Amino acid sequence: MTFQPDSSLEQEEVDEIVAEAIETNEVVLFMKGTELMPQCGYSQRALELLGNHRTEYETVDVLESLDEYRTALAEHSGWETIPQTFVDGEFVGGSDVLAELEDRGELAETLETS
Repeated sequence: MTFQPDSSLEQEEVDEIVAEAIETNEVVLFMKGTELMPQCGYSQRALELLGNHRTEYETVDVLESLDEYRTALAEHSGWETIPQTFVDGEFVGGSDVLAELEDRGELAETLETS
């Protein structure tokens, strides 16, 4: 039996939250949990990678309405998996993509904003 939290937000409200977060933040990470309490290893890894190169970024906890966030994020990125990172309104990827960029020495440059 898997835990399925009840969604507490309507799809339209989540769509607005996602669009505003992407538009108004230089770097935003949509993740499971919070900076202080990540709720999955992938979200924790993405936080660590961002923290290696930036002190300022926004996070959004998607667990309150996971299915609605997946739907809203897929509209912006084409991906339904979480976490997702956006820089200057552009989708970069999840923790695996961030790690790949880090391995190639490209993450710092990718996270630079104009």
